[in-house]
Amino acid sequence: MSDESTSEPGTSSSFSSAVSGGTTVKECQDMIRRSLQTPMVKFLLEHLDKSGCAVGDGFIKAVHCDKEFGGGYTRGEGVIVCSNHMNMQDDVNQVVIHELIHVFDDCRAANLNWANCAHHACSEIRAGHLSGDCHYKREFLRGFMKIRGHEQDCVRRRVMKSVINNPYCSEAAAKDAMEAVWDVCYNDTQPFDRAP
Repeated sequence: MSDESTSEPGTSSSFSSAVSGGTTVKECQDMIRRSLQTPMVKFLLEHLDKSGCAVGDGFIKAVHCDKEFGGGYTRGEGVIVCSNHMNMQDDVNQVVIHELIHVFDDCRAANLNWANCAHHACSEIRAGHLSGDCHYKREFLRGFMKIRGHEQDCVRRRVMKSVINNPYCSEAAAKDAMEAVWDVCYNDTQPFDRAP
């Protein structure tokens, strides 16, 4: 699977481990509705509401994507979930959680600039670490098996995939940005008390 996506300023993409096939837009929209009832998504939506960034109906939508990524968030437009890359409810839940962490970051940081490699890397570090994207079972299914340190390696790998697709960030700039903000952003677990 190719992990390519195009990112515009104000855009963040999450990469899916789904195999080809996927679901229809309607099936995926039904899965999004079920995802909105999960405890983690409810928790994130509550905290967005408390922060003054309530998410309305239609903010998270299923679409058919031409590029090979699971979903994305665009400031002012909302969250998309790529139906053709979703095979299970868990795939949809993960994308929704990951993207809602980006929404939370965008809400709480008035000066967040998605064209700034360090800002983008920080939000990707947080989303990768807090969403469960890098749980060892998911990593195993992706073909990555490491007993110790798998979670941080996975977060780093996925941050790089996303940030290098930002038109303002070269691979070297993405790596430098990720390393510069790693400790602060990895340890920032808001709105959670600790990493779930």
